[in-house]
Amino acid sequence: MSAVQILELAAAAMVAGGMNAIAGGGTLLTFPTLILLGTASEVANATSTVALVVGTAGSMYGYREYAGAIRSWLARFWLVSTIGGLIGAVLLTKTSDAFFSKMVPFLILFATVLFVAQDAFRRLGKKKAGEARSRPGAIWGAMAFQFVVAVYGGYFGAGIGILMLASLGFLGMTNIHEMNALKTVLGSLINAVATLWFIRAGLIDWPKAGIMTAGALAGYYLAASYSQRISQRRVRQLISAIGFGISGVMFYKQFVK
Repeated sequence: MSAVQILELAAAAMVAGGMNAIAGGGTLLTFPTLILLGTASEVANATSTVALVVGTAGSMYGYREYAGAIRSWLARFWLVSTIGGLIGAVLLTKTSDAFFSKMVPFLILFATVLFVAQDAFRRLGKKKAGEARSRPGAIWGAMAFQFVVAVYGGYFGAGIGILMLASLGFLGMTNIHEMNALKTVLGSLINAVATLWFIRAGLIDWPKAGIMTAGALAGYYLAASYSQRISQRRVRQLISAIGFGISGVMFYKQFVK
């Protein structure tokens, strides 16, 4: 890699780490950056997961005071999250790079739409919370939904936090800090088991992963320190614009050019 490429990877990962700390959506930046630098689609997806999983797992420390409050929920969801994440990772390794490359524009567009709609998901979750609490099958339905989210997370990953927050809202959780804590732990489980499978499958570009991990950690730290000075609305707008722009470029490259 040239010095310019190293700087590009580190900068993209730093911004992505900050994005995840503030609003989420970091994969929408790290994954396309790897693609634009000539990384094969499956390798880019696996390497991006590895680069961001360290920072995501580390962010659990910030939610340690909510560990007791989410323990019962975690007991219900950890197993389906782990199994689903592994299945998604296995599916990725069984998918040809050509097929996955064609899926990329749709996955990025889907993740971006989820990101844009996350506030609507949260409002809907609060609106349905009482109703969901009264349904006997709500927990089992949420576990099934979490399994699907985990499979998608192991396969691609962008947007899983938004889906989980919506599901937890339907179940009646209203404390956003507890919801974020549970979402962070479950997301870390999904990404961790996917990372282990990607390592076993030899899909990681380790030099790029190392550079991006360092950048992501710096981004998490800086965002955690200075996030109160940044308008989250502006950050969300920027991430949305980046996501739609990247998906448009990917559609053009795959189906028009």
